[in-house]
Amino acid sequence: SPLDAIRKGIAMVYQHFALIPTLTVLENLFIAVSAIKKTSIAQVRKQVEELSKRLGMEIPLDAVVEDLPIGIQQRVEILKALLLGAKILILDEPTSVLTPIEVESLFNMLRKLREEGVTVIFITHKLREVKAIANRITILRRGQVVGVVDADRVSEAELAKMMVGREVFLKIRKEYREPGPTLLKIENLWVRDDRGVYAVRGVSLEVKAGEILGIAGVQGNGQRELAEAIAGVRRAERGRILFADRDVTELPPSERYRMGLAYIPDSRAIGLVYEMSVAENSILTSLCSFSRYGVLALDSIEKFAKNVVKAFEIVTPSIFTKVKYLSGGNQQKLMIGRDVARAPRILVVCEPTHGLDVSATEYVRKLLISLRDEGRAILLISSDLEEVLSLSDRIAVMYGGRIVAIGKPQDFTAEQLGLLMGGAIEATPSHS
Repeated sequence: SPLDAIRKGIAMVYQHFALIPTLTVLENLFIAVSAIKKTSIAQVRKQVEELSKRLGMEIPLDAVVEDLPIGIQQRVEILKALLLGAKILILDEPTSVLTPIEVESLFNMLRKLREEGVTVIFITHKLREVKAIANRITILRRGQVVGVVDADRVSEAELAKMMVGREVFLKIRKEYREPGPTLLKIENLWVRDDRGVYAVRGVSLEVKAGEILGIAGVQGNGQRELAEAIAGVRRAERGRILFADRDVTELPPSERYRMGLAYIPDSRAIGLVYEMSVAENSILTSLCSFSRYGVLALDSIEKFAKNVVKAFEIVTPSIFTKVKYLSGGNQQKLMIGRDVARAPRILVVCEPTHGLDVSATEYVRKLLISLRDEGRAILLISSDLEEVLSLSDRIAVMYGGRIVAIGKPQDFTAEQLGLLMGGAIEATPSHS
């Protein structure tokens, strides 16, 4: 069991943190430690202070977890593992929600842990990062080890080829195209989150036909609420949303879809029903087109599903296979493919390559570029800075529910974007 692993000195920090958001940092750490040994909250405080000082970390022990940035929450998880006596620390995609500055801070901490004799297993699909932090790299493909190499003796391109079994184009090529008319316009939008707090604060944006507008930001800064408001699944408190000059602010999601919107959520658990088949999932966002008088047109559904599977190269034994048995990459292709097959005019795409391998990532990114070239208006929301920089025609940085900077990719350096995403600097006049 996990408890046996912890007692043997093995601990894991997952992508989704196991913290109680309404409790303080110290209370979370005390609960974890007291589960395996007798201690007091004062003893835990002393241990954490000593450990934090040794590792060069500043942790606000009395702060409530939900009020902390994602990067600090991750440090709390790592501290928890170390307090439990971890000698082997497993990190699952640890940089997926961090700014570049937070990534470097994490790497500095991991280097110190390595010097203290802690073994770190760093699971990631980000080749540049694994090259920067690892001593040795083990490559897995389809559940099998296909190679073990020294990090300083292999290139990113070689790693990608080993991971996929073929050459992968890591850099996406896109040609400049003059954008068309504005298809999506947002004016002074205010949206509340599930707690009733404003997550989107006065956002105004435009996305033109044949353009990708990338929203860069650390998760939890209002991006999800913005996307849900555009899709109509979350109510906008104030402001307006316009599709090709038509006000859709009060329209239901079904009407927005009929007008040419496609919304790809940031979680496959939201966009798909795992217990349903590939065919059933393929029509979830266009059910009305495949039913009449409440009766499903099964032949039409099968034909549509087969076309989606073929067009988007979805690997599945059958269209009747349950979606839960597909790989993450194929689930993502299905989620994107079913909507793209409807030829939407406006796409709102959230974290399209999160958790995908390099092959699926390459496919999805090329698809987005081709859709942009066909004249679609694409709002790309991603916490992957490299993705935003490589795909976007324009970039808007979101922090604290506001757009703090907007410009072309060449207007920013990766460092500037990272600082803006973390709220460390104000936008300069050229970025406003």
